[in-house]
Amino acid sequence: MPDAIVAEGLVKRYGQLVALDGLDLAVPEGTVTALLGPNGAGKTTTVRVLTTLLIPDEGSATVAGIDVLRDPQALRSRIGASGQYAAVDEYLTGFENLEMVGRLYHLGTQRSKERARELLDRFRLSDAADRPVKGYSGGMRRRLDLAGALVANPPVLFLDEPTTGLDPRARLDLWDVIEELVAGGTTLLLTTQYMDEADRLADSIAVIDHGKVIARGTADELKAIVGGDRIELTVATADQLGPAQQALAGLADGEIHLEPGLRRVTVPVANGSQDLVTAIGLLSEQKVQINDVALRRPSLDDVFLTLTGHEAEELVNGDAEAQTVGATEGQKR
Repeated sequence: MPDAIVAEGLVKRYGQLVALDGLDLAVPEGTVTALLGPNGAGKTTTVRVLTTLLIPDEGSATVAGIDVLRDPQALRSRIGASGQYAAVDEYLTGFENLEMVGRLYHLGTQRSKERARELLDRFRLSDAADRPVKGYSGGMRRRLDLAGALVANPPVLFLDEPTTGLDPRARLDLWDVIEELVAGGTTLLLTTQYMDEADRLADSIAVIDHGKVIARGTADELKAIVGGDRIELTVATADQLGPAQQALAGLADGEIHLEPGLRRVTVPVANGSQDLVTAIGLLSEQKVQINDVALRRPSLDDVFLTLTGHEAEELVNGDAEAQTVGATEGQKR
């Protein structure tokens, strides 16, 4: 299967900040690759380079067989992109927004109108098609923005944190749309701050830290890096975290992880359910009161922590690197 997206040795600097530090990436045609990384890792910068919005200081890239640097104009007609915030005109109706995008792609008046109606139906926005977008909910705006990225039927699609800020129902709806697109042959590069999103949608996951891809594979392959099962338990009071850690130190097959705010203890173990029974006995001997206990397989959150040393939850505060890029571009304007 040929690669629809190839990046080699991408470097991008903003003064002393190195946003990309020799990043390499390949995305096969008709697949979904998710970019995961802590704040400032380089995810948004990668997308902006590949969509011709930024020029790298070093390196090369091709998308849909077109050189990103040599022929950006030709490339723009072959890709679709949706950023972290819906890029729609709130004073136009949903229909007018999509029709305008069609005209910008030189689809012609009639085809632009037809395509707008097709996409409004597809994204369940027909009932709101002739209402100004300023009255749309956040989920409706996000769906309209994604529809705009699809007006020209691009073979390659870039989605930068497409479900940020959406409620759970709206996220699930958008996931269904994305899965439908990929089933139809679209190649997708997705940045996301949600582990469950990458787990569900991605054929392959690339973990980025400090501007480099530090690990890549399927969700199962990445989880295998972390190792075996985890005993996860919640103690009754925060002052019992220390005694719980001491009681289980000899059982742990690796470092015990404490989350004081949640009163949670996570213990890597080698013998699964056998170690779970032993752990409960050890905690009982030390009179550690347990509110909840479970044995589970490693998650992408565990992978994240193991590979980067960052809590996955840090992602919900937004991408610091994206904020730096935005501030820099604002100064340029």
